Amino acid sequence: MSTFILVHGAYHGAWCYSKLVPFLKDAGHAVIALDLPGHGNNPRPIHQITLSNYVKHVCEIIDLQSDPVILVGHSLGGVTISQTAENRSNKIKYLVYLTAMMPKNGESRMDISARVNEIPKVAEARVSIMGGEASIIRDDSIKPLFYGDCLEEDISFAKKNLVPQATQILHTKVNLSNKSYGTVPRVFIECHMDEAIPLQMQRRMIADMPCERVLSLNTSHSPFFSAPNELAVHLLSLS
Repeated sequence: MSTFILVHGAYHGAWCYSKLVPFLKDAGHAVIALDLPGHGNNPRPIHQITLSNYVKHVCEIIDLQSDPVILVGHSLGGVTISQTAENRSNKIKYLVYLTAMMPKNGESRMDISARVNEIPKVAEARVSIMGGEASIIRDDSIKPLFYGDCLEEDISFAKKNLVPQATQILHTKVNLSNKSYGTVPRVFIECHMDEAIPLQMQRRMIADMPCERVLSLNTSHSPFFSAPNELAVHLLSLS
């Protein structure tokens, strides 16, 4: 039996994994889908929503497990799991980037964008709120960016649960070393129809940060909704 810890991306929460979790549990594995600080059932004031607190929360959950875990990060969650792996390298079996940001040492999410010449679709869809401390995504951009191949009922469910994203997370740089982060096997799951992190951008990150395995899904940015069974098959191959 393996333990999967599922880390969501920007604006989302543990709820986004609701269709995936049963497939992993039915295969006999333990699954923890968590809410990072400021998301889902873990509300926080905006000034407490930091990458440091994201990582602290994930580390606390990892520390409760008796064996190394399979740590999965979606989208912006890739930054969170990267710094977590630096801090808990001996407690992670695999680091799985689900169409996720994969930073080099000293990079922030926005630094990755500059390095790979990102098409600024998400940036153009962001609406700044709270005096610039947070952002939301324009309503007319939510489906094409995040849920292009998802059922309308899943899109409606998601829209009801999306929350503002703290801006400072996007600009916080990770501190990664070869002796810690570099010892954790990396797996990247490509999503070929992703409009939020286009395939070209995913593959540029993989080229710059080679992974032990690269798996693929013919889905949008949110395979946990549109293809939970196929996503589970990929994850179970690591168990």
